[in-house]
Amino acid sequence: RLLKMAEFFPESFRLDLKDERNAFFELCKEEQIWICKPSCSNQGRGIFLLKNPAAVNTLQAKLQSSEEHLLNKRVPYKAPQARIVQRYIHQPLLLEGKKFDVRSYLLIACTAPNVLFFAQGYVRLTCVNYDAASDDLTVHLTNQHMQKKNSLYSQLKDETVWRMEHFNSYVNEKFRKTSGLPKDWVFTVFTKRMQQIMLQCFLAAKHKLDRKLGYFDLIGCDFLIDENFKVWLLEMNANPALHTDCKVLKDVIPTVVYESL
Repeated sequence: RLLKMAEFFPESFRLDLKDERNAFFELCKEEQIWICKPSCSNQGRGIFLLKNPAAVNTLQAKLQSSEEHLLNKRVPYKAPQARIVQRYIHQPLLLEGKKFDVRSYLLIACTAPNVLFFAQGYVRLTCVNYDAASDDLTVHLTNQHMQKKNSLYSQLKDETVWRMEHFNSYVNEKFRKTSGLPKDWVFTVFTKRMQQIMLQCFLAAKHKLDRKLGYFDLIGCDFLIDENFKVWLLEMNANPALHTDCKVLKDVIPTVVYESL
């Protein structure tokens, strides 16, 4: 069964497309959080939060002024930097009070014919407890590059990455009874949903892929779970980080690379 986008992808708008840009500015009048990120970047670079109507108005004015500047200079039209704004999920499931997401992997092993593989990855946690009102990006973004900017990272770095087995045990112990989850929810329901979403995204994009014997790609897929155990796809990364700068990553990353090859 194909999912509807609203079932797994937070409401998003492309700011480089005029119709979507206008639809977003029309929609976001009320007090709510949106996350704005460049579409071709990594490591959390260029990401910021829009936390109130004033911040949205500032962004709108900035985009409008750069557009007018280009028109006045009579240079060929250049679209604004490719960015998206995505509705912020402000009630994420927390692990020991901290926000987290899950990095898993999709290997497109071949495009002639299409051959796909899934690999479990790891859990990425923040250094400090979650607070939706915080202006500190290290509270909101879980990737290692961003967490390194937190002063506590050097002493907590091995606690910011969990094995999937640890995550599964934690969910069994802390949430299974209270939330009515099946045993090993992480390796059953959650894993199947990740695979279903990855497959659907592949089917949506496969016509854009170069098809040639020997072509392959390893995609890093980031998933967030909210407090109702709904699974959200945040993004898919064509150039996933393969650093091994903490204990869990020293085990997980070489295995993923070796098995891919």
